[in-house]
Amino acid sequence: MRDAALARLVDQVQSARAQKSEKAALAIRGGATKLWYGEAERGQPLETKALAGISSYEPSELVVSARAGTPLAELEAVLAESGQCLPFEPPRFGEGGTVGGMVAAGLAGPARAACGSVRDYVLGLTLLNGRAEVLSFGGQVIKNVAGYDVSRLIAGSLGILGLICEVSLKVMPRASATATLRFELDQAMALRRLNEWGGQPLPISAGAWWEGMLVVRLSGAAAAVQAAGKKLGGEVIDEPLAGSFWSGLRDQRDEFFVGAARAVEAGAALWRLGLPQTAPPLALSGELLVEWGGAQRWLCTSAPAGVVREAAHAAGGHATLFRARDKSAGVFTPLSPALERIHRQLKLAFDPDGLFNPGRLYRGL
Repeated sequence: MRDAALARLVDQVQSARAQKSEKAALAIRGGATKLWYGEAERGQPLETKALAGISSYEPSELVVSARAGTPLAELEAVLAESGQCLPFEPPRFGEGGTVGGMVAAGLAGPARAACGSVRDYVLGLTLLNGRAEVLSFGGQVIKNVAGYDVSRLIAGSLGILGLICEVSLKVMPRASATATLRFELDQAMALRRLNEWGGQPLPISAGAWWEGMLVVRLSGAAAAVQAAGKKLGGEVIDEPLAGSFWSGLRDQRDEFFVGAARAVEAGAALWRLGLPQTAPPLALSGELLVEWGGAQRWLCTSAPAGVVREAAHAAGGHATLFRARDKSAGVFTPLSPALERIHRQLKLAFDPDGLFNPGRLYRGL
């Protein structure tokens, strides 16, 4: 993998390290579709787009390896030709999003509760660390981990530990049949139904509740989908409309998120609440959308950050300031002293000079 594109990145890291100053900071950048996510970007751009291409793909083995700058759209198109997909449905916030950015952000779409997170599908990766060393972790088979699983540690780290050069991912066949059902329910009843159904052998692959309407997607073998549909009832949504809805929810282009974006411009904030699925409705003002069987709740509100975080904590979860003009409260939930110590030790081990994405995950890290 030591080609010209990677060599230039290594040289840039070596040069930055030699400067030994805050001005040497490097901001890892792929398609620049998630610059708003996390804390503010700092440093000179370290571009990954030239580090592109699908390195290997074995449809029969359900494994694909792609370089960090590979457009996500290109990877998904190749998988679709073989009837396969990335089951965690990573959000596509705009054209140009890359595989490296997908893993670094660690965000998943509507199927997360049913299929797992990004890190659950990372088999291995190659990382350029803060010492300008190219390190490989994991491999290209499902059972490949002995000891600490560094590959999954990198997922969701927002680039603070190093630059992802290449990643190997487990992929899955696309469902042979899908159906979408709609139910008129209040939030409390919707959460109750989702939890009841979650304990049954039903092929539920996604669910969302907003403004008194619960929408559930069934995916799998045609017979299983048909049987589940008959059991659950509800109103069947035509496939073109249903497909557009789930795509819009995945990419945050649907009505709720469009309205939230306008509210954020006016001074509100969009919070991503991670809660136990069985947590009851929270007493917070604002617009709410529920996903993942109740485990992910999007809240657009003008309520103070302390109020939102305290409510989430009291329910056994946490709150992330997903989109906001004012991020002075911090994007991610403050770390306990023990967790902060672990974060700092990891940062020191991978990036001793603090070059990569300083402060992007937590200020001072």
